[in-house]
Amino acid sequence: MRVAAARRLFRALFPAAASPSSVSLRTLTAVAPSSSFLFDHSRGSSASAAGQLLQSPWSTIQQRGVKVHGSDVRPGNVIERKGRLYEVVKADHNQQGRGSAMIQVELRDVESGNKVNARFNTDESLEKVFVEEKSLTCMCTIDDEVALIDPDTFEQMDVKKDLFGKNAAYLKEEMKVTLRLFDDKPLSGSVPKRVICTVKETPPPLKGVSATPAEKRALLDNGLTVKVPAFIETGEAILVSTDHDSYISRAKEWHADT
Repeated sequence: MRVAAARRLFRALFPAAASPSSVSLRTLTAVAPSSSFLFDHSRGSSASAAGQLLQSPWSTIQQRGVKVHGSDVRPGNVIERKGRLYEVVKADHNQQGRGSAMIQVELRDVESGNKVNARFNTDESLEKVFVEEKSLTCMCTIDDEVALIDPDTFEQMDVKKDLFGKNAAYLKEEMKVTLRLFDDKPLSGSVPKRVICTVKETPPPLKGVSATPAEKRALLDNGLTVKVPAFIETGEAILVSTDHDSYISRAKEWHADT
């Protein structure tokens, strides 16, 4: 709805342009740096509001003050609390006996990066902020940084590995990742739910032994250790769940299914 309104406003203000999609809202902001550019006393506050829309391009895609219940809060969400913005890092729902259900959350202050813990009632009203998500490609990792590139604009962005949390270990060249931003500031990143890894080291399968264990540990090429079936051998490519750091199947079996 808001994006459609912005496009209608664009056509009214810039009729000579080919289409609103060909000019970004950031460009519009540069063209009309102040609301006075659009103010018309015959239209009053409507034109002023239009100027504010162009001044704040995030208003079309990042709604502030959208009310949600505590039960709807999920990791990755950004909420406004006591005048500050927080990203939800963890969210655990629990029932306190016969009392009302609660949600225990770990929050990260967007501005300072500090983490705090809080509890909300599941029916408590919270203000949720919608963030921009970008699909980027990982170019390489150097020390504690990741070099990402936008496949559409070829714009490069260097971010901290910490934004990906524990899943930073899965980052590799040409991997498609998702980066969440607010006001162009990176908040967090995520990798695909399933990735292919190579078994770097694992005990060989035991032959001729009747009571072979169902699972064994395998060291992956990214340094992580997961449990794999006894038949998996060193050098094999396997499909791994990045949510649970667990074995799913042989990579060739997954490719056959897809």
